[in-house]
Amino acid sequence: MSPHPLHNILFLDIETVSQHSSFDDVPDEWKELWRHKAESLLRDKPELTPESIYDRSAIYAEFGKIICISCGYITGSATERKLVLKSFSGHDERVLLVDFAELLRKWAPDHQKFLCAHNGKDFDFPYLCRRMVIHGIPIPAILNTSGKKPWEVTHVDTMELWKFGEYRSFVSLNLLARTLGIPTPKDDIDGSKVGMVYWTLNDLSRIVTYCQKDVITVAQVYLRMHGESLIKEESIEFK
Repeated sequence: MSPHPLHNILFLDIETVSQHSSFDDVPDEWKELWRHKAESLLRDKPELTPESIYDRSAIYAEFGKIICISCGYITGSATERKLVLKSFSGHDERVLLVDFAELLRKWAPDHQKFLCAHNGKDFDFPYLCRRMVIHGIPIPAILNTSGKKPWEVTHVDTMELWKFGEYRSFVSLNLLARTLGIPTPKDDIDGSKVGMVYWTLNDLSRIVTYCQKDVITVAQVYLRMHGESLIKEESIEFK
């Protein structure tokens, strides 16, 4: 049984890309900063260069940007549960961050609500905060951990739940879903292809669909881990 009321949890996922389509388009001062950053990533890999791994910059808030935020919340009783999804996407990162921050402020005016993501504590939550700071957007209270005691932070991480106190292993959402018998979301693209789909194919809608599938999977994983019934496909709604 979930330790938190299910209707008080907002499940989310973000998709990020590099700030420029290729290394050649990066301003000179930022090229040097990326080369310096890439040094730590290229140790013992002489066949690679900072230019050749520029697509990896997407996972660093200093060099990447968010192009999609998808979130979902559960409504209804145990026998009639629904998962309602909403996405914020676009080429103007500041606009989608402002809209998402406004949703969080309306949805979580107090400390009784929770955010849940897979690897969210190491990626999604801090990335969102850093990009909001860069754009001068006040961080919503539920997202901001600054000055809070550990028990005051209402962030839930399905990867952390699966570790059961272990600190060594990283478990992908795809692997965890398959392990728990939940349909995998990786039936089209995966995270390594998001940059190509965005910059080369210019297919943002495909990325949004992928992001939404991850949110569905995170919610189902959370339910499964707490012995709750899964949400039926026909009970998923899109706003």
